[in-house]
This record gives sequence, structure tokens and C-alpha cells, in this order.
Amino acid sequence: MKRSLIEQETIILYNQAELVAEVYSHDPKLLKKLAQLAQKYPEQIIRKEEHSYTVPKGCVLIREPYSEARRNAARERAKIGGYQPPRRNKDSKTE
Repeated sequence: MKRSLIEQETIILYNQAELVAEVYSHDPKLLKKLAQLAQKYPEQIIRKEEHSYTVPKGCVLIREPYSEARRNAARERAKIGGYQPPRRNKDSKTE
């Protein structure tokens, strides 16, 4: 079933007593990444249900947003290094 972007939510649950977090998502990109990580690290990242994975709490990060100065510096380094972002297929976007 195709879901709208607003319905492609992600819920991350964890507590202080356990070393793992439960990730429940309908975001196709995140599910693909979790599936790849589960294949690479089957002892640590475990698929529980169709849209649910258990991951180590260390995988859940909240970081400070990038400042405009940091974004500009990264942009300049990418230009100097000749980095080209991957091309996106416009037909593959879902709503």
C-alpha cells in the first residue's frame, strides 16, 4: 500500500533499563537502510516485524544542526574535490 509522505512516520522507543531501541517505520528509505544494516550486522540489528527493527541504542543519535558557515565550508570542499551528488530519478519519488 502506497502511503503519503505524512503517513511515512518513524517511531523510536527506548528506555534506560535496556541497551536496545525499537525502531518502527513506514519510511521506505529508512527501512531499506535498516534491512541492509541487519544483513551486515545480524547480531545487533534484528528485524522484529515487517516495519520494526531492534537496534543498539548507540545507533540512535541526536546532533546539533549544522550552522550556515559549516554548510558553506562543506560545499566549498565538495566543489574543490569535484564531488557530484547522485542523480535522482524524478519518477521514483513517492507522495
